[in-house]
Amino acid sequence: MTASRALMWGVICLAFSNFYYVVNAAKCTHPVVRREWRTLSIAEKAEWIRAVKCLTTLPHTDALTPLVNPSDIPPVNTSGSYYDDFVYIHMDLNTHIHSTGLFLPWHRWYVSVYEVALKEKCGFKGVSPYWNWSMDASDFEHGTIFQESDREIGLGGWGDPSKDFSVTDGAFYDFTLSYPSPHILRRNFTLQPYIGFGDQEIFTDPAKYANTSFTFSEMRKLTTGYEGDFKGFQKYFEATEGAHGSVHLIMGGDLGGSCPASAINCTGGPTFSANEPMFWLHHAMVDKVWYDWQRKHAVNFWAYEGGSVQNLTSLAAIDEYPNGMPPALSLNSIIPSDGLFPEVTIADVFNTTGGYLCYVYE
Repeated sequence: MTASRALMWGVICLAFSNFYYVVNAAKCTHPVVRREWRTLSIAEKAEWIRAVKCLTTLPHTDALTPLVNPSDIPPVNTSGSYYDDFVYIHMDLNTHIHSTGLFLPWHRWYVSVYEVALKEKCGFKGVSPYWNWSMDASDFEHGTIFQESDREIGLGGWGDPSKDFSVTDGAFYDFTLSYPSPHILRRNFTLQPYIGFGDQEIFTDPAKYANTSFTFSEMRKLTTGYEGDFKGFQKYFEATEGAHGSVHLIMGGDLGGSCPASAINCTGGPTFSANEPMFWLHHAMVDKVWYDWQRKHAVNFWAYEGGSVQNLTSLAAIDEYPNGMPPALSLNSIIPSDGLFPEVTIADVFNTTGGYLCYVYE
């Protein structure tokens, strides 16, 4: 078979497989609408916060079966909560779900099953909200989302440096977490978070202001560019100083995976960032950016390419394998769930109105 015929056959097979996924998915006739946090009513905010806090009152489940369980993170805490189990999935699978082809589909799945847990475990009646951080980019420290101090409906502000950066206002002022050691939710605004990484080759602009990575213009560049180029889209979005990581690190604390000097048994990094309730709003926004890109050009919708092995060893490696090195992933690849939920494929989460998922963004 000639190279051109092989390429044509590959395109035909991909088109057929995509058709198979679409026609065999359960019908999604009434998709729910995910909205920006600040557009929610008082009752809707209170309902989401109530359900999130409810998960912390539920016990650990033995269904959690770590796939990786590396030695550099704490073991499963059987005295922890069901919320802590969700955090542990992200810790356990860290190197599998960042800078690989799983990044976008896995986190789309993760936000979705988190909503399922809120509904099934805590009677949540709403829809997962998202946080449009571009609205806060110009003055992130004083962003309106951090001005909500009400203990019923507020997300709260920055942590108190004299109290290990623990959040002291809003509904999460007493939000207790198990990983990487027991503590109250932490936030530590850090405008230039990459300075500490300046001795590493993979950080090319350590003095960069993190908020410049997720402005409206940067998001337009993402959603309107990279036509049909999933790899290029993810490369720019998940770059070491790109929008996704910059939101994590500018907030510091739990979302940034940083440890105060007094912390014990604390390995820094992206592992425990799901401790932060705003993680779910952040990653719903990450999902929305991908959702918007998918719908910008027809060729984007099913575009997919990525490897299963993370390689952040050098700039050259990142340039060649920005979303993973071989073995390659495909739409048929399984999304790991660490036993908490039934496994699905990447294809199952590609279409947010395809049956398994049933939502749109406003």
